[in-house]
Amino acid sequence: MTEPSGETAPEAPEDVAPTEDVREDVRQGAAEPEEPGTAEEPAPAEEPASAEESTSGEESATGEESPRSGEPTPAQEPAASEESDGPAAGDAAPESESESEGPDAAQASPEPAGTEPGADGGAVAETSDTPELSDAQAELAAQRELRARIEARKAEKEGPLASGAKLSGTAADLLAAVRAVEGGTASGSAFYEAPAPAPRRTTPEAAPATTVRPPVPAQAPAPAPGTTAAVREVLAKGGAPEALAGQVAAALGEGAAQALLDDPWQLLAVSRVRPEQADGFARALLGAACGPDDPRRTVALTVWLLERAALQGHTALEIDAVRAGLARHAVPDAGSAVEEAVSAGAVLVFQEEEPAEGDHEEDEEDEGREEAPGAAEAAAEPASPVLLGLDRYALAEESLADGLARLVKTATADTWEGSELERAAGAHGLVLHTGGEASRAEPVALAAAARAHGLRTLVAVHADGGRRALGPAGTDAVTVAALLSGAAGPGRDEEGAFALDLLVVLDAPQLDVETAAMLVESLPDGCRLVLSGDPAVLGAPGAGQVFGDLLAARVCPRIASRVPDPGPLGELVSGIGAGELNQVEAPGKEIVIVPVRDAGEAVHRTVQLVADSVPRAIGVPAEQTQVVTVGHGGSAGTRALNTALKQRLNPGPGRFGGYDPGDRVAYAPVPGRTVTGTVVSADAEGLRLRCGDEELLVPKERVESALRHGWALTAHQAAGLRWPAVVVVLPGDAAGGLSRPWVYTAFGRAERHLSVVHGVDQALPRAVAEGTAPERTTRLRPLLEALLAVPEE
Repeated sequence: MTEPSGETAPEAPEDVAPTEDVREDVRQGAAEPEEPGTAEEPAPAEEPASAEESTSGEESATGEESPRSGEPTPAQEPAASEESDGPAAGDAAPESESESEGPDAAQASPEPAGTEPGADGGAVAETSDTPELSDAQAELAAQRELRARIEARKAEKEGPLASGAKLSGTAADLLAAVRAVEGGTASGSAFYEAPAPAPRRTTPEAAPATTVRPPVPAQAPAPAPGTTAAVREVLAKGGAPEALAGQVAAALGEGAAQALLDDPWQLLAVSRVRPEQADGFARALLGAACGPDDPRRTVALTVWLLERAALQGHTALEIDAVRAGLARHAVPDAGSAVEEAVSAGAVLVFQEEEPAEGDHEEDEEDEGREEAPGAAEAAAEPASPVLLGLDRYALAEESLADGLARLVKTATADTWEGSELERAAGAHGLVLHTGGEASRAEPVALAAAARAHGLRTLVAVHADGGRRALGPAGTDAVTVAALLSGAAGPGRDEEGAFALDLLVVLDAPQLDVETAAMLVESLPDGCRLVLSGDPAVLGAPGAGQVFGDLLAARVCPRIASRVPDPGPLGELVSGIGAGELNQVEAPGKEIVIVPVRDAGEAVHRTVQLVADSVPRAIGVPAEQTQVVTVGHGGSAGTRALNTALKQRLNPGPGRFGGYDPGDRVAYAPVPGRTVTGTVVSADAEGLRLRCGDEELLVPKERVESALRHGWALTAHQAAGLRWPAVVVVLPGDAAGGLSRPWVYTAFGRAERHLSVVHGVDQALPRAVAEGTAPERTTRLRPLLEALLAVPEE
């Protein structure tokens, strides 16, 4: 493989010893993510911080954080700590994908806030306590309203969800469940209600010719000025930054000030606030009346640990992992703390049921054999782990499983002619389709064929870039976010169901469990659902691994595409998916390796490639070339690269909150989803962006937290998007953040040309061969298997 003309490859890099892998999840002592945006911290906790608590971390704009955008592990991604590219959906920064902050994030200080928009000329005005919400926030409000509607409908059902593992009863029952299940005196099923079928909607007799789309739901009201002012006073009294007042008021509601006075650890409900900060705030308010074993503290910490796990993609955690996390935060009796959280109803306890039949054949064969010492005790222990989870993710997983089972059972089998995928879609209500980029043509062809037969059909993609990649067929496609918000797609009936007979969802690995639940609940009985995607890419930036769980559950047809990705790039990426980093012939300079010795040289060569070499030798302009790196932090992370690229490609003073017209940006309108675009202008309302064919407004109060420069992205932010040319940057200190899914995703973003700025030596082939990411802890698969188990022949 050669370098573009004009690039002189330096000497072969010296052996670079991989830096210590600082990635870790909650169960292994997850590093504390970097919390940019907290201007001042409350007085630090008196207890010494553990090593795990001192590490900083990851992202959300996908995006990043990634943070429903860093830092979590995707279905196939490494358990990203703050140092690796992991799902951190939920962090306040546009690290919506949940990307890591980079190997040196532990030493990096929070990113300083840029000049306040409005500081110069037509700049943005000062932040107000009652900011006007943007169209992007309206989208989030629409999703919240839909979520509330779903919950209300489920509450009206005559029987409980047929989940097979749903906890029921009073708080005392929950506490008894933890003790009894762990002690082996009762099975997990003893604490669950018997499943009962839920009432179903009837399939409409005839599809209406047209359906009027209802208006987007009203925006969520901003906190009242009085509420925010009262919170500000409490924060000042406790030594916390008053800038958090708006977030606290939004998170805790009208009685936020009194809630903080009664329980100062409620401050942890605000993203970017760490336990040691909340401890300092509590000591300032309560004095000697609080301690490490305060029940208010232990309950809040238990919830916080599960929220952090959700940023890494988990919808639940094993009970021992939660206890270990509490112990790392100086909780004297972690076991009692978990019981306190369960009895208070703050968390739920689960243990999935084991199959009742077919698993005890070996027991019959072993009858009469002498039991080994301790065998009776071992047999009494529960076979499946006891899990703790938050109700929002429990509801989403159970709702999703119930909705998928409804689609499977209400679809009318029909005989469709055509490809294997078309035949499967005709016979089943739920079909999974897997393959690379070239295989996307198959589900698009299925949608076209269904439309030709008069079916109401829609194709949904993860991001606007995915629509453009479909060519002419993309004009009828919509993004999942726009479909759920009502901004695009068909209308809904009086029950909130879409007017559809077939929904095809591309980029399905990017669906988190809450988004998937809202989508499936919005489909009418009898509607067919086809989920298509590449299971080898990084997973969703939010909690859950919906596509991976469905593939593993084997409850519906799975059609694997046989269409290979073409050219040298397709050959390279296909090999990576199989665990091999092959030497690929690239006569047209489709692939170029640029070895570097250190991070400084990596930044220099990256700028040179984007601004000069790729446009001159490959013919792809700088604005169509995307840089992808491992994390936000570090000497060659997105921050450092974006600073260097802005200076070369669009120099300016950053007069609008650190941005100038013409700057490329990555915007996270909601956690977990990244929109890329260009700054157009700024006014009193905020920054105006051009994103594809539409113009977006970033409210002035969200510029710092939800916007980043976008010449360089993390792989999570880039998932679901492609560019004519991509430059992947692998500095030596990024070796610990690499995995096969990360490399597969990053290299697969290029359509025509890929340059790899290579400084990790043998860490790259080792990551491709061995770097499989651990699975996320979720409950969807057993729920689906319980509802849709196929009897063995």
